[in-house]
Amino acid sequence: MAGKQFSMKPKTVPRVETRHRRIVTQLPVPESIPILERLRKYEPLSMTGQPLIVWDRAEGASVYDRYGNMWLDWSSGVLVTNAGHSNPKIKQAIIDQAEKGLLHSYCFANEPRSSLVEKLVEVAPKELDKVFLLTTGAEATENALKLCRTYGRRKNPDKIVMVSFEDAFHGRTLGSQQMGGIPSLKEWIGNLDPGMVQVPFPGNFRLEDKSFDLFEKTLADKGIDPENVCGVISETYQGGESAFLPVEYARKLAQWCKKHDALLVFDEVQAGFGRTGRMFGFEHYGVVPDMFCCGKGISSGLPISAVIGKSSVLDLYGPAEMTSTHSGNPICSAAALASLDAIIEADLVENARKMGDILLTGLEKIREKHPDIIGAVQGRGLVQAVCIVKSGGLDPDYEMAFKIVELCIEKGLMMFAPVGKATVKIAPPLCITAEEVAEGLEVLAEAVDQATA
Repeated sequence: MAGKQFSMKPKTVPRVETRHRRIVTQLPVPESIPILERLRKYEPLSMTGQPLIVWDRAEGASVYDRYGNMWLDWSSGVLVTNAGHSNPKIKQAIIDQAEKGLLHSYCFANEPRSSLVEKLVEVAPKELDKVFLLTTGAEATENALKLCRTYGRRKNPDKIVMVSFEDAFHGRTLGSQQMGGIPSLKEWIGNLDPGMVQVPFPGNFRLEDKSFDLFEKTLADKGIDPENVCGVISETYQGGESAFLPVEYARKLAQWCKKHDALLVFDEVQAGFGRTGRMFGFEHYGVVPDMFCCGKGISSGLPISAVIGKSSVLDLYGPAEMTSTHSGNPICSAAALASLDAIIEADLVENARKMGDILLTGLEKIREKHPDIIGAVQGRGLVQAVCIVKSGGLDPDYEMAFKIVELCIEKGLMMFAPVGKATVKIAPPLCITAEEVAEGLEVLAEAVDQATA
């Protein structure tokens, strides 16, 4: 939530002692204050928005500090640790690669990079046969933008329009924020690219018209010739509220892109590698994009991302014309390869689906008890959203969402700060058990009851 900080003043909270949670100190822990103060002194103010817990170690679905406290993790470190925190297979892969003595190789070949791109092509739809490894999700979406415009301009100099959706988030760099659909994040730019246009997102529970007709009407109202559209990008689900496209809408969008020779791109940075109960979230729609962007859960911990797509698109640039300094870093590649193996071997995609069904049922029960402040419960698999609204309407209630998260932290349930429009977002590691889901639901229910009392 923009502009909100958690208090640095230690607070006495009820003691918690269960199999999956343990709170035995004040929060924030008094002994941790010097660490937090250094961070506030030397880092930008923008880095101060999360609960004031100093993580010391994490395993599976548990997070520990050094002061005896333990949290059940419903954050996955912002949807990163899909295979679980400190997964043994991933840890060993990192250690083994480091001990080989190769930490970096730029675009010179290394074996882990070779194995990873081959594995990613194996798990992707068969039409998508090339992988470009990068470092961050924003770098991946920027690259997708570059490829879309390159593709369009080679057909027609005016074919440069990139269509995205209102409320979308594609990263924090210049191009990714212009593609994004959150006006407040673009105010710093000043000279917005007129070739970046947004249309209403049909997964928004506040939107009445969810038809594909609105997509075409909006483009027409903005004076956009469909033949000048080079690409359409959508988050597989909008991360701010875990909102998915209606399936029929997604299929019509794919048909529209094919008709007008525009590339269809899915931003899978939050959705990929089992998070939604499918290996890739767009599989829920029954469509295959021309390319998609990955990050976060790709390695379950280390910074690496990818654009996966058709060779006809990814081969638009020649040798040494499209590179990245840390592309296919050997340690990050080894971690990503091990993470993929861990997810597949433990069938964590199916576990995400099963646990997601349990989670959604529990969240709906909480909503039934508090329909006045929970406007919607949305999501699939192990990404769910509880959308907090002001009583009697649909306007976001940021203060209430913040209070619920704060209470969860105090009770030993790790959450990140509210996102989007006052959303309490839930995204545990994919290895979470039914017992842990049930306990987390109990804590969240208590927090909502207490916040609304």
